[in-house]
Order: sequence, then C-alpha cells, then structure tokens
Amino acid sequence: MIGIKDIAKEAKVSPATVSRVLRNPDLVTEDKRARVLEVVKRTGYTPNSLGVSLRMSKTYNLVAIIPDAISVFNYPVIRAIESLALQNGYSLLLGDTQEMESRERSFANMVRSRQADGILLFCSRLPFDIDPERTLAEQLPPLVNACEPVDIDGIPSVNIDNTVAANDAVDYLLSLGHKRIGVIAGNMTSPSTIARLDGYKSALKNAGISFDEQLIQIGDYALSGAAEATRKLASLTNRPTAIFAFSDEMAMSCMSTLHKMGFKIPQDFSVLGFDNIRYAEYCSPSLTTVAQPMTEIGIACMELLLPQLNGEPMQPIKRILPHQLIVRESTGLAPQLI
Repeated sequence: MIGIKDIAKEAKVSPATVSRVLRNPDLVTEDKRARVLEVVKRTGYTPNSLGVSLRMSKTYNLVAIIPDAISVFNYPVIRAIESLALQNGYSLLLGDTQEMESRERSFANMVRSRQADGILLFCSRLPFDIDPERTLAEQLPPLVNACEPVDIDGIPSVNIDNTVAANDAVDYLLSLGHKRIGVIAGNMTSPSTIARLDGYKSALKNAGISFDEQLIQIGDYALSGAAEATRKLASLTNRPTAIFAFSDEMAMSCMSTLHKMGFKIPQDFSVLGFDNIRYAEYCSPSLTTVAQPMTEIGIACMELLLPQLNGEPMQPIKRILPHQLIVRESTGLAPQLI
C-alpha cells in the first residue's frame, strides 16, 4: 500500500512537505504543492484519517445526546447541526438516550474515551459530575446545551423562552373568547413543560381566570398519552372549549381523538399545538401552533460549539431565539360566541 514516504519520493520532496500539503497547503510553495498533488491524484492515495486524528489529538467526531433521535421536531435541528459540522470537517454521531441517565453518561464518555471531540446536549441532566470549587471550563469538554435547559449556570445554551411562548398561545385563545382552556402537558420532569405550564398559568392570572387543576392532563409527549388526556378533558362535566397541547404531535393525536368522539374542530374545540413541525400545515384541519425556529436552533448550537473545538474557553452564553404564533384552521371563536 502506498504511503506518505512513497508520495514524497516520487514528488522529490520530504515526507513532512507531503503532510503539510495534505493538511495546510497554504504553507507550501506552489511548485512543491503541484508536484505532490499530481502524485496523489495519479496514485489514488487516500490519507489515513484515523491516524491523522490520533496524532493531532482530535477525532473530528461530535456526539448529539438526545432523548428521541427520530422525533419530528428533532430532525430539522439535527440536520442543521450536521450540515454545519460537515462544512467544518466534523462528523455527527447520534446518541439516542430514550431519557435514560445511564445512556446519557455513556454517550458523554465518548469524549473522555477519545471517540468524539464535543457534545451537543439536548437533555436537562448534565452527564458529568461537577466540582463546585472548580470552573466548568476545567471540567467539561466542548459542550452546548439546547431545548431542555440544564440547571447549571455557565453552560452555553440555545433555547426559546418557553414561558413567554405559552403565554402568547393562551392569550390568543383568550382573545377568541375561550375561558376554559385545557392543557395536554409533556413530561413533568421536563424544564420546557414546566416553563410552558408557568406561561399558561400566567396568562390566565392576567386575564382574571382561576386556575383549574382538572384542566391539566399529562400526555408525556406521546401519541397514546395525548389521546388518553384528550378523552379525560372532553369527558369533564364542565369541559374546556380549547385545548393547548405542548407539542404538535400531541395536538394531532388530540384532534384525531376528538374526531373519533364525534366532535368538530374548531366548532366544538379549538386545538393549539407547539413546535410547527412540517406536518402541522398539512393535517386536517391545519394546526395552529407556536413555531420554534428548529433550523436556527441547530445553527446556533454549532456556532457556540465551534470556538470551543478550536481551543477557546467555554463561555456562559445563552441564546434565546424568537418564537412565532402561526394561526391556521384548528382554532376559532369559543362555541358560545359562534
């Protein structure tokens, strides 16, 4: 098998010059660079990227630690991350944790075991033990946290303001005359769920409407859970006229369940989701939702991670990206106003 020494001999340069042409061609004179590249092209030589990465103490792999890698919401985020990673010479590995802490730590250890250079963390648990007497930069590898915030100050993060976003959604339903607004919440250990519930309560309080615990049902970000939560809300004696689901997938499950129960949307129930996944516009009726900037989240994650990968210290930067209320056909005036 041909190697760097063989290339050097044919091009009449040193092996070090061949290495510089392959890694940093701008450091080599045009004549030598042309001779080396001609031999490389003619022989079909391919550098041993694993060997190069070991000598340079970099793997050029990144790992995304994510609760559900096949989520419709996560897909555009991951796609944006991977696109920017590839542009900068990195490959992206997906660590699907299914919300298990042991898996989160196992994937995080890929950096410690020299299988990856940095971490994109989409879980609310930090998969490392932290010594409060030392700085985070001393203890953590290059890392960015997104979507589900870790409760530790100083970690660079990307998110939307979930409290304000939920408040805006409920304000919109209130403007349509809805006073009893049901909620299909996600996992109650999820920081985003808690923040969205806070926004819901805040909007009701500002409107002078009492909070009713019966109107909160847990869907756990699952289709089956959302269906069961919908049946409970629709079966209440004093049932809601609108339902706010904390994800679009749960909102679609809610609409399907209401249809099967004989209700019309939005005549009997308005339904509002969260995320603006690509199917939201195409279901029937099309779904009113709070849009998260999924592609921009992925880009921002890489923008915060790349400086760390290039040797810069971790900075406590929090990027809060804008959300948007997208009004479609699944919401309308409260039944008493029609």
